[in-house]
Amino acid sequence: MKEIDELNLPDDIRYTDDHEWAKPAGDTVLVGVSDYAQDQMGDIVFVELPAVGDSFAKGDEFGTLESVKAVSELYMPISGQVIAVNIALTDAPELINQQPYASWLVEIKPSDPGEYEQLHDAAGYLQLLRG
Repeated sequence: MKEIDELNLPDDIRYTDDHEWAKPAGDTVLVGVSDYAQDQMGDIVFVELPAVGDSFAKGDEFGTLESVKAVSELYMPISGQVIAVNIALTDAPELINQQPYASWLVEIKPSDPGEYEQLHDAAGYLQLLRG
């Protein structure tokens, strides 16, 4: 496993306490899991994602990741409706381990864009990880 200082934590995205990330993409938001999360899970072997059109409130469970170690729930970082899912991960879930920030899970149309500002920036997330 990586040391905290070895983690890739881009400054242009926001993070949740549960280790999901959110990145604006025009008027939508891409959602994935952080480098920390994928590192802690180990080799990811299965991804369960919601259907396009599903709506979630901030903090709702929207899917799961299964690794050789455990199954982990995914929690929505901001409220919104799923407008796309990354179906490439169905056949190649290991992409999350290889490129956690390029391997987004869902794209959502936020219902309250202000929730994005409530998420941790990279420095705040790093502080959270350090405890």
